[in-house]
Amino acid sequence: MRTALITGVAGTVLTPDEASFLKDARPAGFILFARNLESHDQIRRLVDAVREAVGGDAMLVLIDQEGGRVQRLRPPLGRALPPAAAFGRLYASDPAGAADQAYAVARLLADDLAALGINTDCTPVLDIPVSGAHEIIGDRAYGCEPEQVARLAKAVADGLMDGGILPVIKHIPGHGRATADSHLALPVVGVSHAELSATDFAPFKALNAMPAAMSAHVVFSAIDPDEPASTSATVIGDVIRGEIGFDGLLMSDDLSMHALSGGMRARAERVMAAGSDLALHCNGDLGEMQQAAAGVPLLAGRARERLETALAVLNRRKPYDRGAAEVHLAALVGRAADRAESV
Repeated sequence: MRTALITGVAGTVLTPDEASFLKDARPAGFILFARNLESHDQIRRLVDAVREAVGGDAMLVLIDQEGGRVQRLRPPLGRALPPAAAFGRLYASDPAGAADQAYAVARLLADDLAALGINTDCTPVLDIPVSGAHEIIGDRAYGCEPEQVARLAKAVADGLMDGGILPVIKHIPGHGRATADSHLALPVVGVSHAELSATDFAPFKALNAMPAAMSAHVVFSAIDPDEPASTSATVIGDVIRGEIGFDGLLMSDDLSMHALSGGMRARAERVMAAGSDLALHCNGDLGEMQQAAAGVPLLAGRARERLETALAVLNRRKPYDRGAAEVHLAALVGRAADRAESV
């Protein structure tokens, strides 16, 4: 039986100590970062080694491959991908065309990931940035209007799922207003619950049937002034599961981010107690991974059912026009290069 943990590893080859840890911990998932990526063959070998250590094939193999600033696979290992904002700009003049192109590029990406043994992409981003917010979201957003964000994000998610890749919508219930980068500090959002419901929460509500989501390390002081969403039973229970109506697989954002405090076991215990199905630990530090594993339970009950539902997406496969998708991608990347953000 799997534990409620997603973890990384330190490098391009699985060490004996990491293999021993994975065999004992049996995490539900494994996440890849640039430090793990050297060549296509090496990536496949690493994924296979992790699967062998954990035992069995029924596990999530995750990556952050959004496009733009956030893509772990970069040329020559992966295609250059446009940021979400490129689709948003096209949407202004051609909403249907923008959605079609978002789908096509995501479907193309799904094939690329599947060929490497990767089955889960932590995208699309449903956050809505506002004036004065930290640039951590910026051009990772599909726009500033909930309807536009939801439509384009759904197209991306559908493209991934039709290629057998699980999408993870993020950062539920919204990171767009954050005035700090949660990798470095704990953001606090002070607007009213009513305003959040009308804007930040709206794309997530529109896509509440998606199979998986990642929570935000953001405090919404009008709802829970003491805890970020990822460790708040109030936000997860009343907003994410309640108001938004999301009943899919819920994972935390990275436990090792500086938005959270305390030891790694305590962090894992807090996200689980708040209502997450899985705790995510990314930095590959074996000692921290062991602490996080000690703070999570075996997957059981509703959490196990949600994981099984999410894994079922991996069996989907629909045909598409690969050549047309590559033409769309080349045009989008060319236009995006002229307007790329640098942060």
